[in-house]
Amino acid sequence: MRDSDVLDKNPHISRSALEAIHGQVFGWALSRCNYDQAVAEDLMQQAYVELLTGKARFDNRSSLKTFVFAVVQNLARSRFRRVASRFRLVQAAAREVPDEAEQPCEPDEYEALWRAVQELPPRQRDIVELVFCRDMTIEQAAAVMGVSIGTGRVHYDRAKKALKVKLATDGEKHDGQ
Repeated sequence: MRDSDVLDKNPHISRSALEAIHGQVFGWALSRCNYDQAVAEDLMQQAYVELLTGKARFDNRSSLKTFVFAVVQNLARSRFRRVASRFRLVQAAAREVPDEAEQPCEPDEYEALWRAVQELPPRQRDIVELVFCRDMTIEQAAAVMGVSIGTGRVHYDRAKKALKVKLATDGEKHDGQ
């Protein structure tokens, strides 16, 4: 890490490292605010201000990606504490993400799966997005969500079981028609 690239108030973070994960973090910010681009941009700006001022301090206990995702998650929770915001995996953001490599998941290819994911409880939806769309481990996703690893694994397991049942039920409906 070049000295000129390091953040003054966060010496373990470089500007280039933040730039490298920006697209993924912005996708996460979008999902935290029901794909409202203006709100996601505000969340990102708040997150960067916290990182630049040292209010959110990275100490290498997790990966930088996990840390920044958690900062955005916490800011979103604070911002929407009084509002019961529902998470939606598939909306306009999937069509407007500029770089294919940073695009979350393609809803058109897996329409039945995404409908089933949308019907999951919020924590199960979150862990599915973080693990499958944002390339995190269950441990990293649990850290972002602010839950223990065990709780993250429970939500992941329940989500998989619920999706299996839902997709099997939907498949039987389509076969019987």
